[in-house]
Amino acid sequence: MEIPKVDAERTAKLCFACSHENPIGLKLKPVHDGEKVTAEFTAGEFHQGWNNVVHGGILYTLLDEATAYAMLCHGVEFGVTAKSEIRFKQVAPINEPIQVSAWVTKLTKRLVEAKGVLTLKDNTIIADGDFLFYVWRQSKKTILWDMDGVIADSNSFHFVAWQDTFAKRGIKFTKEYFATLFGTRNDFIIHSVMGGALPEEDVKIIIQEKEENFRRKATGHIKPFPGAVRLLNIIKKGNFKLGLVSSAPKENIDLVLGELNLEGIFDCIVFGREVPKSKPNPQLYLLAAEKLKVAPKDCLAIEDSPLGVKTAKTAGMKCLAITNTHPWQKLKEADKVVDSLESVDLITLLTRV
Repeated sequence: MEIPKVDAERTAKLCFACSHENPIGLKLKPVHDGEKVTAEFTAGEFHQGWNNVVHGGILYTLLDEATAYAMLCHGVEFGVTAKSEIRFKQVAPINEPIQVSAWVTKLTKRLVEAKGVLTLKDNTIIADGDFLFYVWRQSKKTILWDMDGVIADSNSFHFVAWQDTFAKRGIKFTKEYFATLFGTRNDFIIHSVMGGALPEEDVKIIIQEKEENFRRKATGHIKPFPGAVRLLNIIKKGNFKLGLVSSAPKENIDLVLGELNLEGIFDCIVFGREVPKSKPNPQLYLLAAEKLKVAPKDCLAIEDSPLGVKTAKTAGMKCLAITNTHPWQKLKEADKVVDSLESVDLITLLTRV
């Protein structure tokens, strides 16, 4: 089968089923809960076939669209409907919400089998169907995560460790100053606070002191931000590449991942000392893309700080920012800003950032 060239951006804007810019479209907003794709649709008078009954073609479209999104959430960016078998079991009245759900039942390199169901609010089944898709293109989407402030709620431990370390040297370190530097590498913070002429050996001593202090305070007390671990596991289950990109030293990364039971979830881990320059220089993110053998344009970074957002955007990547440590006004350079990862599903990461 020969598939015509597709202008993905134009298609997304005009899709009859899911585009919110198509004035005559269904404007579906499917979400993924880790197992199924779900959506809700209420048909109006212009969607009817028989009087006050939703047209069967509209019902088919709902099923086809939801199963296609289920396929997307399993790492298939573009597939073509090869076969579908629909069973209509109950008329669907207009002006009543229709619940749409779909999930993948079998996945191979060439084919995807999926099932979809339409129900009314009282769980009456309107229609169900089995779908077969040809796999045309696997997704290259790669999700890169910052750690402190995005996955781990650890900034308070870092602040106290820095505050103690600088206090021993007669320097008052404020929360406001810490907020502007959080997410950058240790040497960058030290030179910003104490000046760039500090001998490198002294910098190493300060770093070691601060990080040992941090690990003592944080051990046994690290907690994840709401929604982070859930979303990580969903992405992993969907066969998408995951990378951790952190300015932290490797010892801190090992501690945090161990505390949160996340060992082995990332396909690639890049830490601060692997590159010559700290964030906001894009070297860390570019190294992660290189290790994962993906183009920066196919990467989405999840960040919490203005410097982190700037780093991702400078690297040529999309960026989702979360207001865990900074207000949204300081994160506006990101492609999308959210208050919590609890409100983010896999479809949002793949198509709405």
